[in-house]
Amino acid sequence: MTSEISYQEPDERRARVRVKAFEHPFAFWSGAIMCAVGVGLHLPMYYSTRSMHYVMAGMRPDATMIIGMALIGVGLLACLYGLVPRGASGFARDAAGIRVRALDETPLNARHVMLLIVLSVAVTIDAMKPTALSFVAPGMAKEYDLLAPTNAHGHTSVAWLPLVGITGTVLGSWIWGSLADRIGRRSAIVFAGILFMTTSICGAMPGYGWNLMMCLFMGIGAGGMLPIAFALMVETVPARHRGWAVVLVGGNTAAAYAVTSWLAATLTPTYSWRILWLIGLPTGVLFIALNHWIPESPRFLLATGRREEAERVMARYGAAVRSPEAGQEEEAYAESGSHYRFRHVLRGSFAAPTLAISVLAIGLGLVTYGFQQWVPTNLQHLGYTAVKSDYVVRNAALLGLPVTAAVAWLYQVWGSRRTIVASASLTALALAGFVLEGNRLVHDHALLSVLLVIPLAGVGSTTAVVAGYAAELYPTRIRSRGAGLAAGMTKAGGVLILAVVVASKTVPSITMTAVIGAVPLLIAAICFVWIGPETARRGLESITREMVAAGRG
Repeated sequence: MTSEISYQEPDERRARVRVKAFEHPFAFWSGAIMCAVGVGLHLPMYYSTRSMHYVMAGMRPDATMIIGMALIGVGLLACLYGLVPRGASGFARDAAGIRVRALDETPLNARHVMLLIVLSVAVTIDAMKPTALSFVAPGMAKEYDLLAPTNAHGHTSVAWLPLVGITGTVLGSWIWGSLADRIGRRSAIVFAGILFMTTSICGAMPGYGWNLMMCLFMGIGAGGMLPIAFALMVETVPARHRGWAVVLVGGNTAAAYAVTSWLAATLTPTYSWRILWLIGLPTGVLFIALNHWIPESPRFLLATGRREEAERVMARYGAAVRSPEAGQEEEAYAESGSHYRFRHVLRGSFAAPTLAISVLAIGLGLVTYGFQQWVPTNLQHLGYTAVKSDYVVRNAALLGLPVTAAVAWLYQVWGSRRTIVASASLTALALAGFVLEGNRLVHDHALLSVLLVIPLAGVGSTTAVVAGYAAELYPTRIRSRGAGLAAGMTKAGGVLILAVVVASKTVPSITMTAVIGAVPLLIAAICFVWIGPETARRGLESITREMVAAGRG
């Protein structure tokens, strides 16, 4: 598929150019249609159980469902073929004669705003998948007779579901980070969206084993969206607007929590927990429909020797490619990153910031998947009904939305390092409130909602800050890998706490999960006081040059 797009040439003349949306458009759209039809073929069996309140435990996949799975498999391969650029593995690595500082000097225009809106929608839709794990666990435990605080007689722990799903997100963060540095940010984002849509069939899987398998694939698809979206944003949005934009877009994970909790309270009483997975089909289709407004990163195109394509994208944003001026060849060479590999994220001048990022990310993962994950379940264990616990969580998430705006403002005014220290410390203090009050909070609804604000909304904002910081810190050729490492370590914290839950066969209390999350956050805050360069409002090439010079010194 191609489209005529007007853009301003560097010499100010107007021109018409043809820009390919996909390398092989027929293959991509054929695959996307097959995937959508394949998901649709899973719905008849789900709908046939409406008289049993959509309980499918003990049933076997029918012929229609199996055909749907086959269509999805073929469709995914066709989509991937349609997205991968020709010669992706053989692109030139030497972009030393090109500078892209003009991107940081351009004013924020309508195309930037549209890109931020689309990526906000993408991040929200994507975050709804792992967020839903918290809300499907009680219903799944009941249907499959799983061991949970609400069902002490089960034999298999319900914690296997989030453990498998979050393990998938760890793999997805690392796989997608590497993939985006090879085939491009846009192609990786779109393919992650396709996986998001197809893994909605988890809601129609009859057996618990099928649910676990599909939840793994769901995690792989969902794990890569956030770091790639951040990499694309920092490489496209002007430096002076980059900080608040990254935090606001990444902070939509809090909005995802609010939306998912509202959907859980509204839909699951009628359509069971399965509906929280199945809504991935329409939301996934929406995301694919918005792909037209997602450009390829011009910095990635330049770093892979595709100057003509980069010029076309940059012209849309009011920028132009420039050759390096006298004395600036080192900066251009540093940004090309032709000699970088993933191991450089862990070496030299990048080693200390990577360590601080990893500690903070693990702490955030422990809060997200230790504290957040079991809030609905623990509230029900303390006497709340399922619907009431969902509304308590929703209200706290809604109250926390202004926190995202506040963190974005701090990032812009204070800078990235101070904002990380402040947000990590504040989250740790909020968790300390749960340690001090414990189960008594169940009798004080107002205090419970207030204390939940930071762990539910603030953690999402802090995660966005860390992912954005990582995307700004590393050179273009390993930027997605670095952002993927940060996102993966966040999920690794989740895998750690969930593995403990599975091994102990019991869900930790609110007090215990608060302690487990607060300690590494405080350690990370102390680390960032001493470690890590400031990245806010600085050109990416300037950050890279400083880091490279520090490593050589």
